[in-house]
Amino acid sequence: MQELVEKFRKHVIDLSSNTKEFVHHEWFVKYHLNLIEEIALELCDMHREADRNIVRTLVWIHDYAKILDKEKEHDAVMFQKGKEKLLEFGFENGFADKVIEYLGIFERKMEVDLHEAPIEVRIASSADGAAHLIGPFWSIYFKENSDKPIEELMESNRKKLKKDWERKIVLPEVKKAFEARYKMVNEQAGDFPKKYFS
Repeated sequence: MQELVEKFRKHVIDLSSNTKEFVHHEWFVKYHLNLIEEIALELCDMHREADRNIVRTLVWIHDYAKILDKEKEHDAVMFQKGKEKLLEFGFENGFADKVIEYLGIFERKMEVDLHEAPIEVRIASSADGAAHLIGPFWSIYFKENSDKPIEELMESNRKKLKKDWERKIVLPEVKKAFEARYKMVNEQAGDFPKKYFS
């Protein structure tokens, strides 16, 4: 199973490196997907009941639709494409079905409380949100949208950060470990404290 996950991982890395088709090709693997996987695997060590293969596959498939076609990333057909690719790589149908089911839960974070989701979803989702708090993620958004006014960029970052913190990061140990980073990024997005010395 680990070999299949590695093959799928390599496939996503290759797709993400497409300089003509994928806008985030310069940074997406190194500063996003790899970080999510590292955080998720540490969380798997803490939650031994989690299926590591499902978690890793969720990490590498969670943005698959965005990589294939940003305009259609939320279309239901993209879930089917993800499942077809997993089957093409040799994953069993039951495993592929579970990954796509869990991906569906992951993607409905604004509609459902992920605190009640299977542990694999909670790990992948929390790792995704936490990874946004590491490295150049927020700076890259400024670079890729440099034509927009600074205030608009900051407001957009505040909204995304709030969604990550309140809807994606659902494991308490992640909130605890990343709280200082969250506060710092929130300040960089314009949510300044009332007092600087207290």
